[in-house]
Amino acid sequence: MNFRNFFAEARRRNIYKVAVAYTFVAWVLTQVSTQVFPIFAIPNWLVRWIILLLILAFPAVLVLSWAFEFTSEGIKRTGDVPPQESIRHRTGRLLTAVIVIVAFIASGLLVFRYTRSDSDRILASISEKSIAVLPFENLSEEKASAFFASGIYDEIVTALAKISELRVASRGSAAHYQSSSQDLTEIARALGVTHVLKGSVQKAGDRVRINIQLIRGASNTPLWAKSYDRRLEEIFAIEAEIARNVADALRLALSTEEAARVERKPTENGNAYVLYLRARTYQTSASGLLEDYLNAARFYAEAIELDPKFALARARLSATLAYVYQEFQPTAANRSRALAEAEEALRLRPDLGEAHLARGLCYYWLDKNYDGALRELALASLFLPNDSDVDAAIAYISRRRGQWKAARQRLQEILDRDPGYGQIAEELSFTNFHLRDWEAALASGDRAVALAPDSPIVVIYRRYVDFWSQGNLAPLHASLARIPAGVDPDGVATLARWDCAMIERDFNAADRIVAAYPHQSLQIFLGPPLPKSYLLGSIALARGEAEKAHALFEAARPALETEVGSHPGDPFRRAYLGLLYSYLGRRDDALREGRGAVELLPESRDAADGPIPAALLALILARAGEADQALAMIERLLKTPGPVDLFEASITLPDLRLRWQWDPLRNQPRFQEIVAGPEPKTIYQ
Repeated sequence: MNFRNFFAEARRRNIYKVAVAYTFVAWVLTQVSTQVFPIFAIPNWLVRWIILLLILAFPAVLVLSWAFEFTSEGIKRTGDVPPQESIRHRTGRLLTAVIVIVAFIASGLLVFRYTRSDSDRILASISEKSIAVLPFENLSEEKASAFFASGIYDEIVTALAKISELRVASRGSAAHYQSSSQDLTEIARALGVTHVLKGSVQKAGDRVRINIQLIRGASNTPLWAKSYDRRLEEIFAIEAEIARNVADALRLALSTEEAARVERKPTENGNAYVLYLRARTYQTSASGLLEDYLNAARFYAEAIELDPKFALARARLSATLAYVYQEFQPTAANRSRALAEAEEALRLRPDLGEAHLARGLCYYWLDKNYDGALRELALASLFLPNDSDVDAAIAYISRRRGQWKAARQRLQEILDRDPGYGQIAEELSFTNFHLRDWEAALASGDRAVALAPDSPIVVIYRRYVDFWSQGNLAPLHASLARIPAGVDPDGVATLARWDCAMIERDFNAADRIVAAYPHQSLQIFLGPPLPKSYLLGSIALARGEAEKAHALFEAARPALETEVGSHPGDPFRRAYLGLLYSYLGRRDDALREGRGAVELLPESRDAADGPIPAALLALILARAGEADQALAMIERLLKTPGPVDLFEASITLPDLRLRWQWDPLRNQPRFQEIVAGPEPKTIYQ
């Protein structure tokens, strides 16, 4: 074969121009289909088939272009057309024009693709099978029924999260859009989803009306809308039907097991379910307050009284009590009931993901049985494939085991996948400041505040980072001034105000803050309720009024001793009692309680909370005259993740420089060298 003649003939027959024109046209068709088809909910498989057919057709087009020719009399075989009758030169000019026009269109598409906003490109890349459920509007005449709308919304999110093929934005991620004026396209971008489900709930007596609308976020295009008007006892069927309708609209394939889990009624008792919804609203509150968790536990218990076979309520009660045990009240009663409710929930429903999650949390929080907890969480993830709380619990366990890098990475991955989840942003901020990674803590703290601007705890933690990193209390003062006086049921804001005054040694202001607090004790995280006399004794001791301080601490002592007697296995209560004894000058008692607290929770067993009793022991040693031991612990803890806290158990350079509690070490050259800095690097894995 003479290749030179072959290529010349190919050029004469416009094969090259046909190839270029076909390539341009195929590329434009591909781009248009990938951009336009999703707007009309046309499935992705059709786009893939179009691309495959365009590829397969390319050789056929070239062969036909070689074998046939357009003439004034129609299409003829090339061999049957005399050269003088050929119009291939006109066909070539037409192909050139087509190439120019299509190239212009392709250029426009490229310019559009690369000049539109990052958020548009992100939205276009999001999986088609993703959804966010926005909190439902409460249209009930009785505004006290707002919990009902919130609870129905929560259960629909949970039902959708059981579909493994669908990615569902968590409740925590979407919740703060309830009163948002943003359009749905912006919300979809912010939450990283393609579809948005919105609706309203109206409850009147024993009837419920729910209006639902499924919308495509990119175009704000409604896909379907439906109203459900049923009796209260049929509410479960509505939730299941909504989940099925969403699955059908998004062309999701539910397995037999998934369909059964979505459609199974949690209880046959409508009144028990209403109590459950009320409890769920308290449990999922962003406040972080003990008061809300206790209310949740009370309503779950009332629901179980009406229906002892209500496994879901038992699982939720177990998780609530386990959290109360871990953070506030480590009583034998809370521990035993949390375990019992989880076990009973699993006996009733072995395939209930929430029950496996509850038992995993019990193993984690109550027993520090991390291996057992991870086994249960793995089972929970099978039944709750979209539940970010399961992934988060795994991250928290990594933190307890000292696997800080893995914990931080997992939390970041959850937040990337579920970008509006405020609790995860908050936990990521906690992780960053426990590592003394101040730059990351500031950024993640700002994000947590943006997602939960009305949470006093989130705001206070973020402003403490300014103090820990720079010794600057002004932002904390400003934020505390914006918290209304009545929004402080656990005393968190009061304690922060008092702490600021004590750090600045404005003892008159500290006195006024304690006097203005209406209750007799303040609840602290990882510690006992502190009597007001404890705070007043601290003020007197810092002022140098030893006799007055002794009397006030003696007034506080019975309450702290009772707390230890009621919670003998709690290291934090023992550590605070030891600190109180050190303020009273009871050296041996102080050292016994402080060392006992560290033995109860060594850092090797809990890398996240274990450093807190150790930090309190360092302070006890300092006040007990054991300067060398205290300084050795300070030097080690400054390099250890964990001992960064809102109160006395905080080891950062600004804490050491400014807090009155460390005054017994001020004249020690070694202490002076430590506080002169620079801050040592925190070491972690």
